[in-house]
Amino acid sequence: MARRPLPRILKPGSAQLARSRELARTAADSATDVLHPLITISRGLRRLASAGRRRWAETPKDKRGPLLFLVASVVLVVALVPYGPLLAVVALMAAAAWQGRDRTPPAPEGPDEAQTTRLGSLYEALVPYFSTTEDPTPLYAHGGDWEKAFPAYEFDDAGRVARLRVRYPAYFPDGEPEARARVEQLLAAKAGRGREYLFAWDEEGNELTVDVLAPLPTDISAQRFVTAPGETVLGFTDPTHTQRTLPLTHGEEPRDVPPVVWRTGIRSTEPHLLAVGQPGTGTSTLLRSIALQALQYGDVLVVDGGATGEYACLTGRDGVLGVEVGLAGAQTALEWAAQETERRLITANHARQAGHPPPEDTKRPLWILLDRPTAFTHLAAADGQKDPQPHLQAPLRHGRAAQVTVVVTEQFDALDALGDAVRQHTRARVVLGPATPHQLAAVLGTPPHTTPVDHMPPGRGYARLGTGPVHRLQVPATPDPYDDATSDADRQAVLDLLPPRSAPVDADTVSVKTVSMEKAVSMEKA
Repeated sequence: MARRPLPRILKPGSAQLARSRELARTAADSATDVLHPLITISRGLRRLASAGRRRWAETPKDKRGPLLFLVASVVLVVALVPYGPLLAVVALMAAAAWQGRDRTPPAPEGPDEAQTTRLGSLYEALVPYFSTTEDPTPLYAHGGDWEKAFPAYEFDDAGRVARLRVRYPAYFPDGEPEARARVEQLLAAKAGRGREYLFAWDEEGNELTVDVLAPLPTDISAQRFVTAPGETVLGFTDPTHTQRTLPLTHGEEPRDVPPVVWRTGIRSTEPHLLAVGQPGTGTSTLLRSIALQALQYGDVLVVDGGATGEYACLTGRDGVLGVEVGLAGAQTALEWAAQETERRLITANHARQAGHPPPEDTKRPLWILLDRPTAFTHLAAADGQKDPQPHLQAPLRHGRAAQVTVVVTEQFDALDALGDAVRQHTRARVVLGPATPHQLAAVLGTPPHTTPVDHMPPGRGYARLGTGPVHRLQVPATPDPYDDATSDADRQAVLDLLPPRSAPVDADTVSVKTVSMEKAVSMEKA
């Protein structure tokens, strides 16, 4: 999909101005073609003059007199010879044309020996997949011609394949995911491991295009994104997968980066989100990033099943209803969230029946952020108490109408412990960190069109909103500002986005990371 250009302000006469620029550009190109010999000779004369000056500067002073006498003698002889001046001018012009020629070496036609060997090995590896004994004129055969199978190819500076267009026979079952996966896995292994490849299958034309994707930027920190109410930036993706860009502060120069925008609210088709990943892959970072964006327009309730103090920076802030880390607090908070959802629905329904708009307290967005809720399930089972997850049914089922959004993060090994309501109503999905194709398909509903790699930076993964395409995703760096391992720049970026405190911090929460909190608080006051 082509990237949409930035909108331009239309002014009277813009069409005439565009035509005038096009005419001027055409005239300049025509003049360059006509005056090309003159440009070449002028360039050659400058080079000859520069060579003469260097020769004169390199000549010792005691030898400059004889050199001038020799040059004057040659000029005199040429002037006395019949047609001498004309021949001298012709020789000078020929020398200038030779010196002024374009010395750029021509691009090599066709691949070199190493590239030919690599393409040949790719061709031989694809023979078992794209050939059959019943084909009278096989496109793929051992010892066959790879040039017919690979009509277009590009290589990078390291000599590895950067882009490849593969033709395959019409009888190949390109509509079967298993057959596609085998070919994609083979090409990713033979073209070079450690890179992500994008596979575009053209079933009508029987062609497969393989592109090497550039790494997503990992140095984008948390900041105030230019979004509308109800829009949340999950992260950033490739420019070919979205028609929108966001202006960001990147180092000293701003730039535009394509985002993955998740829309919530009454008209959203994906009102709730589920993020899955192993420890250290960035699920907590994603939850903090969502919380900082949600606090601009609504209230946030955080339930931390990990109990690691990752969200202590939100405690006591304006708009934060609570940060619960215990089983009793989680039970009470989720029970209140269910009752609040029902209250909003009943109040809005009564207002509509009376012909009045819904009250403002029912339209303010409420975000329920849960990190590893299955941990409370195990604790409740061990203590003989009720599982707090059933309280999520009301916010998940009726949250869109009540302006309630639920975000759940969990690990792969605990997905089976999630309630049916969570798995059914979280239509926006995110997978962070390394994962097998089977795990990606199980969470996202379909495997991505790119090859997952074994090593990913924190916050790297895939996102899918509803039934849309699978996007590569890089979550903006939103670390815990009270963590000692956080850099000063990232810590300050998060502290600048936090709302002011409206309540004192609880002593138990502060004791989790006392030293780092004191440092962060001092920076915040400064």
